[in-house]
Amino acid sequence: MIKSMTGFGRAEGTIGPRKFTIEIRTLNSKLLDVNLRMPSVYKEKEMILRSSLADRVVRGKTDMTIFYESDATEKKVTINKALMENYYNDLKEVSDAIGQENTDFMGILLRIPDILRPERETLDENEWKTIAEMVNEAVDRLDEYRMTEGAKLEQDFKDRIQTIMNLYDQLEEPLSTRMVQVRERIQGNLDEFLDAEKIDKNRFEQELIFYLERLDVTEERVRLKSNCDYFLEVLKNEDAAGKKLGFIGQEIGREINTMGSKANNAEVQKIVVQMKDELEKIKEQVLNVL
Repeated sequence: MIKSMTGFGRAEGTIGPRKFTIEIRTLNSKLLDVNLRMPSVYKEKEMILRSSLADRVVRGKTDMTIFYESDATEKKVTINKALMENYYNDLKEVSDAIGQENTDFMGILLRIPDILRPERETLDENEWKTIAEMVNEAVDRLDEYRMTEGAKLEQDFKDRIQTIMNLYDQLEEPLSTRMVQVRERIQGNLDEFLDAEKIDKNRFEQELIFYLERLDVTEERVRLKSNCDYFLEVLKNEDAAGKKLGFIGQEIGREINTMGSKANNAEVQKIVVQMKDELEKIKEQVLNVL
């Protein structure tokens, strides 16, 4: 079953005083393009995360965010009490010397650099193990989303390939009558402009056969059907088949275009245009296939 490159996965969990949320979003792209946003304390695990995502996401523009919310019990900032006390004594001494009263020393002290310091975090391996499990859960949800979207794409491809094959069958009658019409038109033109006695019948038949062979699309029709069958086979049996389906779509388009260039018939040309329309819709959707 094919998968879509577009998807979304989310996982949540609580570790100590922190509630973690992990989100992964993917969009179509020719290659894997990973953008990670997470707290700096986990940066040393970035390469591990990228390797893991490469194995499971495979392809697509991927944005992953790891963030957490802390409850009121978690302390994030410490006060440098010794430094604060030294500044306070200096400020008090200056205040007394100049006779300044009722000075808000606390407001001044809290604005001094290094009085309030963020706590330095160290990576807790047990905590990271739980986060890694949540990442896997988010990727699982992403994979489920991609499979659901892939099933819709697969059905759309099948319907459109079937439409092309129905149009393929409709070519039978106009192609068979076209050859008769071409022969009659050429014969009529000769009869109009030349005397019948001056026409070399053998040479006429040779030239006519050569001309009709140039208009013949039998080989193109055989290759078109073969490529459509191959498209459905890959669709059914291969994972991560987006690039291969794109290549097959190009081959289908080549045969349809060749038939159009050889059409020499309004009805055939009309059917070819309808085939092209269906194929363009297929090629647009193939860009979303993993």
